[in-house]
Order: sequence, then structure tokens, then C-alpha cells
Amino acid sequence: MSEVFFSFLNAHEDTLFVIGSKLFNAAIIVIAGIVIYNIFKKLLKHMGAGKMQVDDTLLTLLRVTLKYALIIVCLIMLLGVFGINATGLVALLGTAGVAVGLALKDTLGNIAAGIVLLVLKSYRKGDFIEFDSFMGTIKDFDLFTTKLETPDGVLISAPNSSIWKSPIKNYSRNTKRRMDLMIGISYEDSIDTAYRVMGEIVDAEPRFLRDPAPQIVVQSLNDSSVNILLRAWTPADVYWDVYWKHTRLIKEKIEAAGLSIPFPQRTVHLIK
Repeated sequence: MSEVFFSFLNAHEDTLFVIGSKLFNAAIIVIAGIVIYNIFKKLLKHMGAGKMQVDDTLLTLLRVTLKYALIIVCLIMLLGVFGINATGLVALLGTAGVAVGLALKDTLGNIAAGIVLLVLKSYRKGDFIEFDSFMGTIKDFDLFTTKLETPDGVLISAPNSSIWKSPIKNYSRNTKRRMDLMIGISYEDSIDTAYRVMGEIVDAEPRFLRDPAPQIVVQSLNDSSVNILLRAWTPADVYWDVYWKHTRLIKEKIEAAGLSIPFPQRTVHLIK
């Protein structure tokens, strides 16, 4: 049996050497592909956990894209190792890619918009945003759609391309927001008294930031009232609590100080 085996080896030595070399080269290509993928996988993991804070959705996209790109490259190299012309396969993949791209033009547009939104970090989960005629809190975000919940509890699923085409207002991105609280007093009332009442309200509210400092000004002289404006900054997470509280408080304090809040009125002269 051993004599037959060795005679077979001697007779096909060159062929076996060529096959062995090809298998060795193929193994090197596969191992190199796995090593490269693992290196980039760890790099992407550090990008998500490090200072860059890359979004998880973008990291998943990059990981999947890299995986299949390496598979295609390794497959083409393996075909070349075994003497198979990969030119036709590359041309076929290119033609198929063009056909798929034309058929899925809108879908690919959403993916492209999703990638751009992820890279630019226009918003994240939990942010309160406004675009077009919609506003709400981001609940989920992937490469195709963005889901947000409106303040009245309605879930909206919007294609990423429609969001990218519209100006986006992100109310959660900055740590502070400015509020304008305006109230009108009568022309017979004292502006100094209104200023004093507004100043007492500012001094009593610790959530008003001192930098920038609150401002109290005469905003406008209307037909029926002198409009006094309190402009102040607050932390973004308490904006609405402070706004609602002081919208009521200003009215109560103005009236308690003896100032009046006039109704719109018009003087009509009858000429006989």
C-alpha cells in the first residue's frame, strides 16, 4: 500500500505541489481576511466607546459593509489563485449593482440620508426635534426611517430623505434655552413698578441663569398696552416647567401690584 502511495506521489509530484501551493495561498488569503476584519472590528468598537462617540447604527453599517467587502475581495482573490478569470464576475456584479441601484433609488436615497445624518450627528435618540410640520422626541433611528413621538403621543415614522431635505431644529442639543415672557400693562400704569415686579420674580427663581443675565425691557408700545418683556435663560431640561410657572406668576404679581392688564380696545368717533 505504501509503495502505491509513494509511486503516486512521485508520478504526480509537480501537480500536487501546484495544488498545495494554491491551497496554501488560499489559506493565507482567508486568514488575512479574518485578521483584517477583526482588527477593524476592534477599531470600530473603540470608536464607539472612545472620545469620538460614533453612533451605534453607523458602527453597525460600517461593520456589515466591511464584512461583505472583504468577502467579495477575498472571493475574487481566491478565484485568481485557482486560475479562474474573475473579470466576468466583476462585470456581472457591477451590472447587477447598477440594476439594483435603479430599482431601489428611493430606498438608497433614504440610506444615504441616514448615513449623512449619522455622520453629522444632527440628532440622537431622546432628542426633541422639529422638521417640516412635525415635532417630537426621537424614539428610534435606523438607516431607512426615523421614528419620533409627538407631545400628544402620536408615533411618526418619517423617511430619512424627507428629514434631510428639511431644516432640522434640535431643541435638546444645547444645554440652555432662552425664554421670552411678555405681559402688557395699561398706559396709565407705572413702568418702574412693572420693572420692580419682574425683578422680584427673577431674584426669586434660582433656575434663571445669571450668565447671560436676565433682561427686563419695554418690548413695544401697542394700541392698548405697554408690553413689558422678561428675557431669561434656563437649563434646557427645566425650560417648560419654568415657562409655565412664570406665565401664571407674572400675571398674578402684576395684578397684586395694582397694575392692570388691558383688553384690546379701540376709540370710535361718531361724526354727525
